[in-house]
Amino acid sequence: MATSDAFWMNTAREKILMAIENLVLKNRSYRRFNRGAPVERRTLRQLVNLARLSPSAANLQPLKYILTCSPQKNSLIYPCLSWAGYLKDWAGPKDEERPSAYIILLGDKEIKRDFSFDAGIAAQSIMLGAVEKGLGGCIIESIDRDSLRDTLRIPSRYVILLVLALGVPGEDVILETVSKNGDVRYWRDSEGRHHVPKRRIEDIIVEEYT
Repeated sequence: MATSDAFWMNTAREKILMAIENLVLKNRSYRRFNRGAPVERRTLRQLVNLARLSPSAANLQPLKYILTCSPQKNSLIYPCLSWAGYLKDWAGPKDEERPSAYIILLGDKEIKRDFSFDAGIAAQSIMLGAVEKGLGGCIIESIDRDSLRDTLRIPSRYVILLVLALGVPGEDVILETVSKNGDVRYWRDSEGRHHVPKRRIEDIIVEEYT
């Protein structure tokens, strides 16, 4: 390969890496949304298709999904969820700030009993796709599973793994560096902006070999 070709190839790769990094940076946990901006059923299916194409342990593909952009169904799901555990004085998004859609991740016990890392991989694929479409979301694991199962009549063969809340973000999320006291709790300032501390890369790499 000519030197000039190698240069342009490396430049293209750097641009792709920067685009991926930018997508990851935009993929924050949003908990307040513009409820007046709907999310279409077609969009939800496109996002789940990204999850379908993602890696699965032993390629068993045991995940199943419930999709809703119905205001009626959304109103039934919302009370089954807990929001922002670090914000003790915040009860959750106001009515006009609630998600426009949900994707519920289920594990099919008739395919597999242990769902390993599949749910996390699928959720990240969905969220990155959502960001690319101008949406945002929150991966919620704090769920009243019994209530949600009863409310939506989810068959017992399915384990409720995660709920992904989706919509057009209605808040700013700002990344900070974890302070010297090591406090990783997110917080909101006087203007309602959401701040999320992240550890420095020097603090998470244990060893580097060259």
